Amino acid sequence: MSTLSQQRFGAHAQNYVTSQTHARGADLDRLLELAQPRPYWHVLDVATGGGHTALKFAPHVAHVVASDLTPQMLKAAEAYISGKGVRNVEFREARAENLPFDSNSFDLVTCRIAPHHFDDVAQFVKEAARVVKPGGLVLVQDQQMPEDPLVAGYVEAFEKLRDPSHNHALTETEWRAAFAAAGLTLEHVETLVKSHSFDEWTTTQAVLPSTKACLEALIAAAPPAVVEWLHPCDFGTPEATFVNVHIILVGRKDG
Repeated sequence: MSTLSQQRFGAHAQNYVTSQTHARGADLDRLLELAQPRPYWHVLDVATGGGHTALKFAPHVAHVVASDLTPQMLKAAEAYISGKGVRNVEFREARAENLPFDSNSFDLVTCRIAPHHFDDVAQFVKEAARVVKPGGLVLVQDQQMPEDPLVAGYVEAFEKLRDPSHNHALTETEWRAAFAAAGLTLEHVETLVKSHSFDEWTTTQAVLPSTKACLEALIAAAPPAVVEWLHPCDFGTPEATFVNVHIILVGRKDG
């Protein structure tokens, strides 16, 4: 799955820099509010993608390491952030489940809208807990799946059809278990709903017209519980939208 992620995100790196879903949104402000960063902090942003989270935190901390599995994505993020005149962000190639950093190195580890691509989310959380300092924070935002496995399976099929590198999005129960297994004390959990333009969502991954038609067919055939989760509107028109549910978790390493 990690190789597939490299291929797809490498091919569409610039699309993720310009994606409004990733670049904007109240959720970025919310992450900053929850973390309450200090000027002396050293921050690691895992799976930085277009670099938007790293850019958000950079003005408030001493140093940010923006890491990603995909070299093309890192280059696109570096060009984007450097173009903003930001000079305290370093870029490192890294796999989320095997971070090439010393233990107890960072005051904060962030990861936004990426873990559903990882091969092993629980291992990523353990690695985040390892590299964060005692007393430091691990702050994660990602898609959340419903607890009902049948509904979750349908929603994941919809996601994977658009992006085959989508591996598995966790339920809240699974996220809580992952943080507990990594020895992190959860201090805050919340959910938020993000609305998407169907056209932009498919364009970001350069979805073929035939695949887009299949996605529309999945929405048309969706059972009521899936419709309630995705809230599709105006499908079959250029104004088509749907939502996905995100979860934000803040865990602290004992120290």
